Amino acid sequence: QVQLVESGGGLVQAGGSLRLSCAASGRTSSNYVRGWFRQAPGKERELVAAITRGGTTNYADSVKGRFTISRDNAKNTVYLQMNSLKPEDTAVYYCAAKRSIYDTTYDYWGQGTQVTVSS
Repeated sequence: QVQLVESGGGLVQAGGSLRLSCAASGRTSSNYVRGWFRQAPGKERELVAAITRGGTTNYADSVKGRFTISRDNAKNTVYLQMNSLKPEDTAVYYCAAKRSIYDTTYDYWGQGTQVTVSS
């Protein structure tokens, strides 16, 4: 079993930055694909960024060039550095993990952290 705990959300003005962290527990979790999702009110949950154990990344078009996902395998922690934040980035952000890039769904989820960007 893998448990994920997010931290780092909050309120920031447009143009500002925030860094989210997600710590994982579980012996094999350092091998998992890790992702960040977000869900705004009235909208579907969407993938923001993902990273493999080896460091291969992918991003939603809406955040490319502004957000950076990274991971520290020794600490079983993944980060999401968010720069040039916009009001439309306001959402609950969730970290997630899955065993393989071939899995279509993520198996483990954090509780979510609120990010609010004021205009």
